[in-house]
Amino acid sequence: MRLALIPLTGVALIALAGCVPQNQYDDLMTAYRAKEQQLLQMQNEFDTARANEELLRKQLNDAMVALGKVKDSGNRAEIEALQSRISDLVKQIGSTQLPPDVKVAIHEMVAANSDMMDYDEKTGVIRFKSDVTFDSGSAKLSTKAQSVLAQFAEILNSDRATDLEIRVVGHTDTVRIARKETLALHPTNVHLSAHRAISVRDALVKDGVGANRFMVAGYGEFRPVAENGRKGNEQNRRVEVYLVQMPKDALKSSDTDAETTPSVASESKTPASSNSTEENLK
Repeated sequence: MRLALIPLTGVALIALAGCVPQNQYDDLMTAYRAKEQQLLQMQNEFDTARANEELLRKQLNDAMVALGKVKDSGNRAEIEALQSRISDLVKQIGSTQLPPDVKVAIHEMVAANSDMMDYDEKTGVIRFKSDVTFDSGSAKLSTKAQSVLAQFAEILNSDRATDLEIRVVGHTDTVRIARKETLALHPTNVHLSAHRAISVRDALVKDGVGANRFMVAGYGEFRPVAENGRKGNEQNRRVEVYLVQMPKDALKSSDTDAETTPSVASESKTPASSNSTEENLK
Protein backbone atom coordinates (compact mmCIF):
# COMPACT_ATOMS: atom_id res chain seq x y z
CA MET A 1 0.00 0.00 0.00
CA ARG A 2 2.74 2.47 0.90
CA LEU A 3 4.63 1.74 -2.31
CA ALA A 4 1.70 3.12 -4.26
CA LEU A 5 2.51 6.57 -2.87
CA ILE A 6 5.84 6.72 -4.67
CA PRO A 7 4.51 7.64 -8.16
CA LEU A 8 2.32 10.35 -6.64
CA THR A 9 5.29 11.76 -4.76
CA GLY A 10 7.30 11.77 -7.96
CA VAL A 11 4.54 13.64 -9.80
CA ALA A 12 4.45 16.22 -7.02
CA LEU A 13 8.19 16.74 -7.31
CA ILE A 14 8.00 17.15 -11.09
CA ALA A 15 5.22 19.72 -10.67
CA LEU A 16 7.49 21.66 -8.36
CA ALA A 17 10.20 21.82 -10.99
CA GLY A 18 8.63 24.81 -12.66
CA CYS A 19 8.56 26.95 -9.52
CA VAL A 20 11.84 26.17 -7.70
CA PRO A 21 15.50 26.70 -8.68
CA GLN A 22 17.19 23.76 -10.44
CA ASN A 23 19.57 23.07 -7.56
CA GLN A 24 16.68 22.81 -5.10
CA TYR A 25 14.79 20.55 -7.49
CA ASP A 26 17.85 18.31 -7.85
CA ASP A 27 18.13 18.10 -4.06
CA LEU A 28 14.46 17.17 -3.80
CA MET A 29 14.83 14.46 -6.45
CA THR A 30 17.90 13.06 -4.69
CA ALA A 31 16.04 12.96 -1.37
CA TYR A 32 13.04 11.38 -3.11
CA ARG A 33 15.14 8.62 -4.70
CA ALA A 34 16.81 7.93 -1.33
CA LYS A 35 13.42 7.60 0.35
CA GLU A 36 12.22 5.40 -2.50
CA GLN A 37 15.15 3.03 -2.03
CA GLN A 38 14.62 3.03 1.73
CA LEU A 39 10.96 2.17 1.29
CA LEU A 40 11.73 -0.64 -1.13
CA GLN A 41 14.27 -2.05 1.33
CA MET A 42 11.71 -1.87 4.16
CA GLN A 43 9.13 -3.64 1.99
CA ASN A 44 11.62 -6.41 1.18
CA GLU A 45 12.47 -6.79 4.87
CA PHE A 46 8.77 -6.96 5.73
CA ASP A 47 8.12 -9.62 3.07
CA THR A 48 11.06 -11.65 4.34
CA ALA A 49 9.92 -11.35 7.96
CA ARG A 50 6.39 -12.41 7.01
CA ALA A 51 7.69 -15.43 5.11
CA ASN A 52 9.87 -16.41 8.06
CA GLU A 53 6.93 -16.07 10.45
CA GLU A 54 4.73 -18.27 8.26
CA LEU A 55 7.48 -20.89 8.19
CA LEU A 56 7.83 -20.74 11.99
CA ARG A 57 4.08 -21.13 12.41
CA LYS A 58 4.06 -24.17 10.14
CA GLN A 59 6.90 -25.69 12.16
CA LEU A 60 5.01 -24.92 15.37
CA ASN A 61 1.86 -26.57 14.05
CA ASP A 62 3.83 -29.66 12.98
CA ALA A 63 5.45 -29.85 16.43
CA MET A 64 2.05 -29.56 18.16
CA VAL A 65 0.62 -32.35 16.00
CA ALA A 66 3.63 -34.53 16.82
CA LEU A 67 3.25 -33.79 20.54
CA GLY A 68 -0.40 -34.78 20.43
CA LYS A 69 0.55 -38.14 18.87
CA VAL A 70 3.26 -39.04 21.39
CA LYS A 71 1.53 -37.58 24.46
CA ASP A 72 0.31 -40.98 25.64
CA SER A 73 3.28 -43.00 24.40
CA GLY A 74 5.18 -42.72 27.66
CA ASN A 75 8.37 -41.72 25.83
CA ARG A 76 9.41 -38.98 28.23
CA ALA A 77 12.53 -37.95 26.29
CA GLU A 78 10.59 -37.47 23.04
CA ILE A 79 7.83 -35.52 24.79
CA GLU A 80 10.31 -33.22 26.53
CA ALA A 81 12.19 -32.66 23.26
CA LEU A 82 8.97 -31.65 21.50
CA GLN A 83 7.95 -29.39 24.38
CA SER A 84 11.34 -27.68 24.23
CA ARG A 85 10.98 -27.28 20.46
CA ILE A 86 7.53 -25.75 20.86
CA SER A 87 8.80 -23.36 23.52
CA ASP A 88 11.63 -22.19 21.24
CA LEU A 89 9.27 -21.67 18.29
CA VAL A 90 6.79 -19.72 20.42
CA LYS A 91 9.59 -17.43 21.59
CA GLN A 92 10.70 -16.84 18.00
CA ILE A 93 7.21 -16.01 16.79
CA GLY A 94 6.38 -13.73 19.71
CA SER A 95 3.21 -12.50 18.02
CA THR A 96 1.28 -11.80 21.22
CA GLN A 97 2.24 -10.35 24.58
CA LEU A 98 1.59 -13.60 26.44
CA PRO A 99 4.55 -14.99 28.38
CA PRO A 100 6.22 -17.85 26.44
CA ASP A 101 5.51 -20.49 29.09
CA VAL A 102 1.82 -19.48 29.12
CA LYS A 103 1.70 -19.89 25.32
CA VAL A 104 3.27 -23.32 25.59
CA ALA A 105 0.77 -24.41 28.25
CA ILE A 106 -2.12 -23.19 26.08
CA HIS A 107 -0.75 -25.04 23.04
CA GLU A 108 -0.50 -28.26 25.04
CA MET A 109 -4.03 -27.88 26.41
CA VAL A 110 -5.45 -27.26 22.93
CA ALA A 111 -3.49 -30.15 21.40
CA ALA A 112 -4.93 -32.52 24.01
CA ASN A 113 -8.49 -31.25 23.40
CA SER A 114 -8.53 -30.41 19.70
CA ASP A 115 -12.07 -31.75 19.32
CA MET A 116 -13.31 -29.04 21.67
CA MET A 117 -11.10 -26.03 21.05
CA ASP A 118 -8.45 -24.40 18.90
CA TYR A 119 -5.95 -21.58 19.30
CA ASP A 120 -5.10 -18.86 16.80
CA GLU A 121 -1.72 -17.61 17.98
CA LYS A 122 -1.67 -14.75 15.48
CA THR A 123 -4.71 -13.17 17.13
CA GLY A 124 -4.26 -14.82 20.54
CA VAL A 125 -7.80 -16.22 20.52
CA ILE A 126 -8.71 -19.46 22.28
CA ARG A 127 -11.90 -20.70 20.64
CA PHE A 128 -14.27 -23.22 22.25
CA LYS A 129 -16.54 -25.05 19.80
CA SER A 130 -20.09 -24.70 21.08
CA ASP A 131 -21.34 -28.01 19.66
CA VAL A 132 -19.09 -29.97 22.04
CA THR A 133 -18.99 -27.42 24.85
CA PHE A 134 -22.77 -27.02 25.28
CA ASP A 135 -25.95 -28.86 24.52
CA SER A 136 -27.98 -27.49 21.61
CA GLY A 137 -29.70 -24.23 22.59
CA SER A 138 -28.22 -24.47 26.09
CA ALA A 139 -25.71 -22.56 28.19
CA LYS A 140 -25.01 -25.57 30.41
CA LEU A 141 -21.42 -26.79 30.10
CA SER A 142 -20.78 -30.42 29.23
CA THR A 143 -18.86 -32.55 31.70
CA LYS A 144 -15.80 -32.61 29.43
CA ALA A 145 -15.96 -28.84 29.00
CA GLN A 146 -15.88 -28.40 32.77
CA SER A 147 -12.81 -30.65 32.95
CA VAL A 148 -11.00 -28.70 30.20
CA LEU A 149 -11.87 -25.37 31.83
CA ALA A 150 -10.38 -26.68 35.09
CA GLN A 151 -7.11 -27.23 33.18
CA PHE A 152 -7.43 -23.74 31.72
CA ALA A 153 -7.92 -22.32 35.21
CA GLU A 154 -4.61 -23.87 36.31
CA ILE A 155 -2.86 -22.01 33.48
CA LEU A 156 -4.62 -18.74 34.31
CA ASN A 157 -3.70 -19.12 38.00
CA SER A 158 0.00 -19.70 37.27
CA ASP A 159 2.47 -17.03 38.40
CA ARG A 160 3.15 -15.83 34.83
CA ALA A 161 -0.55 -15.39 33.98
CA THR A 162 -2.01 -13.71 37.07
CA ASP A 163 -1.80 -10.23 35.54
CA LEU A 164 -3.77 -11.22 32.43
CA GLU A 165 -7.36 -10.12 31.88
CA ILE A 166 -9.77 -12.72 30.46
CA ARG A 167 -12.33 -11.54 27.91
CA VAL A 168 -14.97 -14.17 27.15
CA VAL A 169 -17.15 -13.59 24.09
CA GLY A 170 -20.02 -15.79 22.92
CA HIS A 171 -21.27 -16.21 19.33
CA THR A 172 -24.09 -18.17 17.65
CA ASP A 173 -25.31 -18.97 14.15
CA THR A 174 -28.35 -17.30 12.55
CA VAL A 175 -30.86 -20.05 13.41
CA ARG A 176 -33.60 -18.50 15.53
CA ILE A 177 -34.57 -20.00 18.86
CA ALA A 178 -37.91 -21.76 18.53
CA ARG A 179 -38.44 -24.01 21.56
CA LYS A 180 -40.55 -22.39 24.27
CA GLU A 181 -38.43 -23.87 27.05
CA THR A 182 -35.28 -22.48 25.42
CA LEU A 183 -36.86 -19.06 24.82
CA ALA A 184 -37.77 -18.86 28.49
CA LEU A 185 -34.06 -18.95 29.35
CA HIS A 186 -32.54 -17.32 26.28
CA PRO A 187 -35.01 -14.97 24.50
CA THR A 188 -32.60 -14.30 21.60
CA ASN A 189 -29.33 -15.58 20.17
CA VAL A 190 -27.63 -12.59 21.77
CA HIS A 191 -28.87 -13.77 25.17
CA LEU A 192 -27.76 -17.33 24.42
CA SER A 193 -24.27 -16.22 23.36
CA ALA A 194 -23.89 -14.00 26.43
CA HIS A 195 -25.17 -16.74 28.75
CA ARG A 196 -22.65 -19.20 27.29
CA ALA A 197 -19.86 -16.70 27.87
CA ILE A 198 -21.05 -16.26 31.46
CA SER A 199 -21.07 -20.03 31.97
CA VAL A 200 -17.42 -20.24 30.86
CA ARG A 201 -16.56 -17.33 33.13
CA ASP A 202 -18.40 -18.83 36.11
CA ALA A 203 -16.65 -22.19 35.69
CA LEU A 204 -13.24 -20.51 35.70
CA VAL A 205 -14.12 -18.39 38.75
CA LYS A 206 -15.31 -21.53 40.52
CA ASP A 207 -11.88 -23.05 39.83
CA GLY A 208 -10.15 -20.12 41.53
CA VAL A 209 -9.58 -17.53 38.81
CA GLY A 210 -10.10 -14.03 40.21
CA ALA A 211 -13.54 -12.59 39.46
CA ASN A 212 -12.03 -9.14 38.90
CA ARG A 213 -10.13 -10.43 35.84
CA PHE A 214 -13.13 -11.03 33.59
CA MET A 215 -15.08 -9.26 30.90
CA VAL A 216 -17.97 -11.11 29.23
CA ALA A 217 -19.95 -10.31 26.08
CA GLY A 218 -22.31 -11.90 23.59
CA TYR A 219 -22.56 -11.00 19.90
CA GLY A 220 -25.22 -13.51 18.98
CA GLU A 221 -25.20 -14.09 15.22
CA PHE A 222 -23.73 -10.70 14.36
CA ARG A 223 -20.00 -11.54 14.23
CA PRO A 224 -19.75 -14.65 11.99
CA VAL A 225 -16.37 -16.05 10.97
CA ALA A 226 -17.89 -18.00 8.07
CA GLU A 227 -20.87 -17.65 5.78
CA ASN A 228 -23.89 -19.07 7.58
CA GLY A 229 -25.18 -22.28 6.06
CA ARG A 230 -24.81 -26.01 6.48
CA LYS A 231 -21.02 -25.73 6.86
CA GLY A 232 -20.57 -22.22 8.20
CA ASN A 233 -23.04 -22.43 11.08
CA GLU A 234 -20.89 -24.86 13.03
CA GLN A 235 -17.88 -22.52 12.86
CA ASN A 236 -19.98 -19.54 13.94
CA ARG A 237 -21.23 -21.28 17.08
CA ARG A 238 -18.34 -20.63 19.44
CA VAL A 239 -17.07 -18.99 22.61
CA GLU A 240 -13.85 -17.03 22.23
CA VAL A 241 -11.41 -16.20 25.02
CA TYR A 242 -8.94 -13.33 24.68
CA LEU A 243 -6.05 -12.92 27.13
CA VAL A 244 -4.76 -9.36 27.42
CA GLN A 245 -2.71 -7.38 29.91
CA MET A 246 -4.83 -6.08 32.76
CA PRO A 247 -4.95 -2.31 33.33
CA LYS A 248 -2.62 -1.33 36.17
CA ASP A 249 -5.41 0.24 38.19
CA ALA A 250 -7.45 -2.96 37.91
CA LEU A 251 -4.64 -4.93 39.52
CA LYS A 252 -5.18 -2.91 42.70
CA SER A 253 -8.69 -4.25 43.21
CA SER A 254 -8.99 -7.36 45.35
CA ASP A 255 -10.62 -10.61 44.30
CA THR A 256 -13.97 -11.26 45.87
CA ASP A 257 -14.30 -14.36 48.00
CA ALA A 258 -17.92 -14.82 47.04
CA GLU A 259 -19.87 -14.05 43.90
CA THR A 260 -22.08 -10.98 44.11
CA THR A 261 -23.70 -11.46 40.72
CA PRO A 262 -26.15 -14.25 39.91
CA SER A 263 -25.12 -17.01 37.54
CA VAL A 264 -27.02 -17.95 34.41
CA ALA A 265 -30.54 -19.14 35.12
CA SER A 266 -30.85 -22.79 36.04
CA GLU A 267 -31.37 -25.12 33.10
CA SER A 268 -32.95 -28.01 34.87
CA LYS A 269 -35.19 -28.32 31.84
CA THR A 270 -32.44 -27.97 29.28
CA PRO A 271 -33.48 -29.07 25.76
CA ALA A 272 -32.28 -32.40 24.45
CA SER A 273 -28.58 -32.47 23.55
CA SER A 274 -28.91 -33.97 20.08
CA ASN A 275 -26.86 -31.36 18.19
CA SER A 276 -27.31 -30.97 14.45
CA THR A 277 -25.27 -28.98 11.97
CA GLU A 278 -28.00 -26.34 11.76
CA GLU A 279 -28.63 -26.47 15.52
CA ASN A 280 -32.33 -26.57 14.64
CA LEU A 281 -33.30 -27.94 18.03
CA LYS A 282 -33.05 -24.50 19.64
